[in-house]
Amino acid sequence: MVQATLKETLELIGKLDDSTGDNSPRARFHNYLKTYITEVGQLRDYIEESIRKKDNQYSKAFQDLVNHLGSFLGFEVIYGRYSGVKNEIGFDGHWISPEGFHIVVEVKSSETYPIKTATLLEYMNQLISENQIPSDKDVIGIYVIGKPNPEVQQLKNAIIAENRFQQLRIISIDSLISLAELMNEYDVNHEDILSVLKPSGPSIDPNVEIMIKLASQQGLPPETPETPKKPTNSEGEVNYWITPVRDEEEENASETIQKLVGKLQFYAFGERTPGRKLIKQGDKICFYETGNGIVAHATVNSSPKKETRQEIRNPESYPWIFSLKDPKLYLDNPIIIDKSLRSQLDAFKGKDLNKLWAWFVQSTKKITEHDYKLLTDDNIN
Repeated sequence: MVQATLKETLELIGKLDDSTGDNSPRARFHNYLKTYITEVGQLRDYIEESIRKKDNQYSKAFQDLVNHLGSFLGFEVIYGRYSGVKNEIGFDGHWISPEGFHIVVEVKSSETYPIKTATLLEYMNQLISENQIPSDKDVIGIYVIGKPNPEVQQLKNAIIAENRFQQLRIISIDSLISLAELMNEYDVNHEDILSVLKPSGPSIDPNVEIMIKLASQQGLPPETPETPKKPTNSEGEVNYWITPVRDEEEENASETIQKLVGKLQFYAFGERTPGRKLIKQGDKICFYETGNGIVAHATVNSSPKKETRQEIRNPESYPWIFSLKDPKLYLDNPIIIDKSLRSQLDAFKGKDLNKLWAWFVQSTKKITEHDYKLLTDDNIN
């Protein structure tokens, strides 16, 4: 069966709303997800598509997709309403662990809405009052964030100021999907996931990043299927690279790319960035905006040199600077690494296209010329 895109699925399902019944669009969408979106790679495709679209229908779908992700993590999931209504608890999701622990989920997509801790805390207290949760020791609230924005930093500050560490957590959708990918592909079980979601501190992302690094050291899928291990890096040979750029609370990925690649025409690697010692003048590099797609490419104009550039966030973490030339940005028209495109890439030959694929974009890596041209608009210019 050829997997439909989220757009095609929603067109068939109809307008998502809070109407009830087995044949309501909401119920049909939930059943479709349960029946057909059974691999974490498929779910990542749908979630990323829902974030890219600025539309109320996709925001509702994003909420449902986040809840479906909860089932991948081993929780029993109760889907919440899309809109609040009097006399009903307005949570977005209620996840129940086999261990007896509960998570009340508040989903925030790419739009900026005021976020108040009192709202989620009230949902938790109402569920306790109605005996759906045993006590306040058996529950936490988690905010799942589609894309960081200033409201998220304010939310984190509020959690700190109100000393709500034991009650409220924040996690990006990319980190939450990464947990599902780790659970799916490695020896990570539901209890491990629960222990990551419950530690002190308002943000979960650093814990997830540690797990990703540990998993990558144990051996993720190879960068390309047939690239030989060459110790040489000859001056005349052009190498092709893909590097991810993640959103930060102070500056999102597109702003970083626009500033560094487009305006200042340089980029920076950390001490341990893969390829840091190999990338050189004349190489080609493309930039993957996490959760979106390839949004820029350029020619490398120098080998990395250690220096401090204050234009970089956390310059001490990214001291290896290399210049760029001929940058091309297409932030509003990204190249989406969907199943159709993956089927054409050398890196995915012989792989199940529905399974985990984020390994391809989670760290800097060398790719083939063929893949580079497909991933950038070099193939049409």
